[in-house]
Amino acid sequence: MSIRLIALDMDGTITQHKTPLDSANRRALDLLRAKYRLVIVGAGSCMRIHNQLDRYPIDVIGCYGMEFSRYDESQQTLVITEKTRIPVTNREAINEKARVLRERFGFTEYAGDSVEFHDSGMLTFALLGTRASIKDKLAFDPDRSRRKPAYSAVCEAFGEYTIFIGGSSSFDIVPHPFNKLYALDKYCRLHDYRHDEVVFVGDDYGPGGNDEQVFTSDIRCIRIDNYLDFPAATAHLH
Repeated sequence: MSIRLIALDMDGTITQHKTPLDSANRRALDLLRAKYRLVIVGAGSCMRIHNQLDRYPIDVIGCYGMEFSRYDESQQTLVITEKTRIPVTNREAINEKARVLRERFGFTEYAGDSVEFHDSGMLTFALLGTRASIKDKLAFDPDRSRRKPAYSAVCEAFGEYTIFIGGSSSFDIVPHPFNKLYALDKYCRLHDYRHDEVVFVGDDYGPGGNDEQVFTSDIRCIRIDNYLDFPAATAHLH
């Protein structure tokens, strides 16, 4: 196996959702980093990912490829190299679509805003609202059984976007053509990696998952079903 690059999802793969990197998974990343180039391919912004990982020295692709960054070893900091911004001009219409979907599927109780509008142009349809606690989010839909029945309706309502069953209690609504395969392919072209030199590690590989496009591509993938299993699942790569 002529592996040169290990690409990684973050939440659910090397961390619990919205929580720091633990010591066991940090050691596993260190072992991989000694042998390969590493890059995070994430849904959140580059700096949010970087801070959640306690500034671990790794390149980060954020917002499904709308942001690119590199870790500067000499300065020991993350440097944003590219940002794509797609302004949202129809917030009222988007909020109305979310309201209709909430009424249809019973997601009518929430705290804060119904939809989070990100600077990138991405949207988060936050079923518990933007002010819900992490504890409530993690308990809301761990097996996605509450969101899967609504997935096709959300896709239909937001047809100009790509929809992912994101995080633990939301839908990520992402402008075309951005997704993790788009992002990783671009990174490979920028840094001269072939797809057969890449391994991707992720947990969100099912229909509607935000790793699905990579898992159904020609890139080799490792499935993670519990982030605590990350060291064992990647041990053969050391």
